[in-house]
Amino acid sequence: MAKITAKMVAELRGKTGAGMMDCKKALTETDGNLDEAIDYLRKKGLSAAAKKSGRVAAEGAIVAAGSDNVGAIVEVNAETDFVAKNDAFQGFANGIAQVVVAEAPADVEALKQLPFPGTDRNVGEELTHQIATIGENMDIRRFARRSVEGVVETYIHAGGKIGVVVELTTAAPSDCVKAAARQLAMHIAAAAPQYLCRDDVPVEVVEKEKDIMRVKAIESGKPEKIVEKIIAGQINKFFGEICLLEQTYVIDPDLKINKVLANLSKENGAEVTLTGYDRFALGEGIEKRADDFAAEVASLTK
Repeated sequence: MAKITAKMVAELRGKTGAGMMDCKKALTETDGNLDEAIDYLRKKGLSAAAKKSGRVAAEGAIVAAGSDNVGAIVEVNAETDFVAKNDAFQGFANGIAQVVVAEAPADVEALKQLPFPGTDRNVGEELTHQIATIGENMDIRRFARRSVEGVVETYIHAGGKIGVVVELTTAAPSDCVKAAARQLAMHIAAAAPQYLCRDDVPVEVVEKEKDIMRVKAIESGKPEKIVEKIIAGQINKFFGEICLLEQTYVIDPDLKINKVLANLSKENGAEVTLTGYDRFALGEGIEKRADDFAAEVASLTK
């Protein structure tokens, strides 16, 4: 029996895209013969993942996991919405979210090295296995995990198209705080704030917006002496649109979010602070391929 080295496993993995454990098993079964190991993986359908890796995965789902003061959202992508609704895909995505909650990995690469629940593979190897099994390219794109003294709540909207995790810090977590966190997560999903508060908005973003306002005011014929006053009013409205704490509460339009939190603190008998949130929209920023179906069919008939 040939000794299976890490170099042999890495070489096989590079040629097939299969998981480390699958490659080691293939080499063991074929007594270290690389070509036979490749054939072994092909027969098992495990080398198919490499062929799919170049295809755009912009569909998929955002899933959530957690409880009490720990929560996470994870975006896992696939090529089609059909596969995203597959039970195997959903099980894989939810398994990843559980790993994120339990292990708090630093980033996606660190996450891929962690054991995947119920298997002898790590998360990265399970990803390769799922690609080969399901038959589409897939990707663990990103995750967000929050843990505080207080309450962390997650919310998934539209069957995984939008995911939110929000944290409320308080020394006295209670049912009313948990209920409020859920509603605030729903607000974030709907209102899509870009920043928590105005102090978080980069100076260059604010100055660019002011320049636009200034040009519009001057071109509309406003006297220069009142232009800056106009900008001062408009910039507050701008902050009210992009900063969570200054947004109008979608559940009660008579309130701003900072007022909602003030009322919640009174009800709770202890201060409640919204200290952070993350909002993912499925596929945002991914350039989707626009296939010309007619041209593709025509090319096949030539």
